[in-house]
Amino acid sequence: MTTVNENYLKLKAGYLFPEIARRVNAFAQENPNAPIIKLGIGDVTEPLPEACCQAMKQAVEEMGNRETFQGYGPEQGYAWLREKIAQQDFNSRGCNIDASEIFVSDGAKCDTGNILDIFGKDNKIAVTDPVYPVYVDTNVMAGHTGEVDETGKYGGLVYIPINAENNFTAAIPTESVDLIYLCFPNNPTGATASKAHLQAWVDYAKSHDAIILFDAAYEAFITDDSLPHSIYEMDGARDCAIEFRSFSKNAGFTGTRCAYTVVPQGLTAKTKDGTPVELHKLWNRRQSTKFNGVSYIVQRGAEAVYSPEGQAQVKQLINFYLENAQIIRDQLAAAGITVYGGVNAPYLWLKTPEGMSSWDFFDKLLHNANVVGTPGSGFGAAGEGYFRISAFNSRANVEEAMKRITATFS
Repeated sequence: MTTVNENYLKLKAGYLFPEIARRVNAFAQENPNAPIIKLGIGDVTEPLPEACCQAMKQAVEEMGNRETFQGYGPEQGYAWLREKIAQQDFNSRGCNIDASEIFVSDGAKCDTGNILDIFGKDNKIAVTDPVYPVYVDTNVMAGHTGEVDETGKYGGLVYIPINAENNFTAAIPTESVDLIYLCFPNNPTGATASKAHLQAWVDYAKSHDAIILFDAAYEAFITDDSLPHSIYEMDGARDCAIEFRSFSKNAGFTGTRCAYTVVPQGLTAKTKDGTPVELHKLWNRRQSTKFNGVSYIVQRGAEAVYSPEGQAQVKQLINFYLENAQIIRDQLAAAGITVYGGVNAPYLWLKTPEGMSSWDFFDKLLHNANVVGTPGSGFGAAGEGYFRISAFNSRANVEEAMKRITATFS
């Protein structure tokens, strides 16, 4: 008899974004002429930086020439890309990260789930609430949780609420945990973390022999010089943290696929008998066994991000989306809606008006304004009563969507 991984059966009825798509598709079929504007899923809309396009075109030409053709590349990523990442993303900020500690991949979403391959099944895992659903669902799939309760929480996970009452700050747990997921700038709330706050997390992790899984996919949107871009800006973080980054949101690689994970040499976890094991070696083995690397063409495109032209063009993209965020903040606030985030982050987290539930607010926006956002409850129990709006869209769509929303609630 062939059996299934029954952990999948513990997952809630639908992953958040497919459920959104189902409702939008049903509405569109009933209203084929409705001019729907989607500000839900955090997908970019603007073209790739020209420097990246030119680099990939050149790489395509190289692949068509016997002398410059590339076959299998290193699973960890080409040295020329890893070295630029190490220098410009970390060393330039005073972070002691070597190119050998960087693993290029096809997405931070993949890595934050796949990283569980190298950890045991008995770790106590902490997540913020609300949370990026992938962190929770991949732990469910891996058998690290119990059943889900009526509030949407899974047994075996430690949930750390982040909300307006605590200024969207992830409080240090009073209990001991082993794996900690942190994402700043935060998805979905758009909140940021100060250096003091991240240092407190690092200190906690070191004192409890824990590992922080730090998702910095949105660090490029930080414009406040006082805020950290990397967990490795904190003293001692090399001893307790793995960091995930992506080219998806800063350079528009959502459809091109390139990201990377930093696993410091010397970072260890323990076997059941207490023997320390280097995680760098385990992750290297995992990637070498299960992953064939990112294509040469895409990595050349990612390398161009670090050229002077690429840096200028990426900055223009970031500024464009941050301007969208400012328009959304201003217009929603003018309509009397309480808004958080959208500063140093591309996401805005608003309090649903009139005591509406997250999904009721979703349906009202869809049916009355033909605008799609993301219900906060889809990110966890603490997200109920909140709603995420993404700044990733064209200027025309953002301005039109705000006109419709403000007309609906003014």
